[in-house]
Amino acid sequence: MSEKASIILDGKTYEYPVIQGTENEKAIDISKLRDQTGYITLDTGFKNTGATTSSITFLDGEQGILKYRGYPIEELAEKSTFIEVAYLLIYGELPTPDQIKDFQYQISRHTLIHEDMKKFFDAFPHNAHPMGQLCSLVSSLSAFSPESLNPSPSKSDTNLAVIKLLAKMPTIVSWIYKGSLGEPFIYPLNKMDYISNFVHMTFGRVTEEVEIDPVVVDALDKLLILHADHEQNCSTSTVRIVGSSGSNLYASISAGISALWGPLHGGANQAVIEMLELIRNDGGDTEKWINKAKDKDDNFRLMGFGHRVYKNFDPRAKIIKKACDNVLEKLGINDPVLEIAKKLEDAALHDPYFVERKLYPNVDFYSGIIYRALGFPTEMFTVLFALGRLPGWIAQWLELRDQKEPIGRPRQVYTGETDRVYVPISERK
Repeated sequence: MSEKASIILDGKTYEYPVIQGTENEKAIDISKLRDQTGYITLDTGFKNTGATTSSITFLDGEQGILKYRGYPIEELAEKSTFIEVAYLLIYGELPTPDQIKDFQYQISRHTLIHEDMKKFFDAFPHNAHPMGQLCSLVSSLSAFSPESLNPSPSKSDTNLAVIKLLAKMPTIVSWIYKGSLGEPFIYPLNKMDYISNFVHMTFGRVTEEVEIDPVVVDALDKLLILHADHEQNCSTSTVRIVGSSGSNLYASISAGISALWGPLHGGANQAVIEMLELIRNDGGDTEKWINKAKDKDDNFRLMGFGHRVYKNFDPRAKIIKKACDNVLEKLGINDPVLEIAKKLEDAALHDPYFVERKLYPNVDFYSGIIYRALGFPTEMFTVLFALGRLPGWIAQWLELRDQKEPIGRPRQVYTGETDRVYVPISERK
């Protein structure tokens, strides 16, 4: 007999089925609660509410586990490339040699963006935030792909939109960066792999060939893999709820980018660098700021330490720490801000105060350091996050469509005024 949960309301007992996921997660299915009882549940921030079932990503914060389609993140980061992981997330299986070759070929055919889009870059103010540009540019892709606007697209049209978005995103991101520098755009070279091509467009110059450093490519590859999906977070839930209305892929992803822009979500690695610069500008006394972090009466908090979901450790941080060390060693950067980061990292890993409270360096701490070491301004950090998260968003949007989920429509508990008497404006005082 299947397990059930009982709820007693107004003296009457109602039973609701308990469903269990493949990783033994349990949930109470209350989809009929309001119809049967007139009640709804209240869960501010949806911290205890499952909005969907999904076969894409499994996350266990207590145990520090992250899996894509059943594969541990540690194995994928060590053995796969970002483009392989993108294929896995979107199509459900790791690709065969022929499949990955065809996938890369399809992407390489669509790396160019329409020349008319250059006018968009020209129209943005010189100081326009990169995330604002990214939202606009991704949404505008629908204007250049009219087949994506079909509310019931064929599988081939849907797949074409997926390929186009994967292909054009690195070009858009690199051009946003180039625009911030006032430098000419660099066109993609389709003979290069996905990450190397991005490095070429981002750091290359029309006056000289760029040297593609394998250490940099490896670090970026791992960072994008680690950010590729993270279950039903704010931006992913946004992509799904916008997609549930029938919105096209580009509009849905643009909405996810807007959600990611928020400093409480995608801006965490930017906040890390801003904190480090704050400490440097104060004289660089890390011990002083560590003591401030320990003082419960002080409002200062260390950014990039601990995690809302991961209660013991962030499995992604362990992976990216090595890449971070490799980048810093290879580039030989003498940056006082990064020296401060190393001291804070050492304190978090060895100081009993931080160890006991599990305030370990998380993936945002190390990713911010890597992006700064590569020369990216802090405003670009969240754009790079979006580049990594793109395959996960696409996979979630496709899954929503395949499952034919109804349009998202949360309920509320109304707490405003009740019946009021309307007073004409001439009589109001």
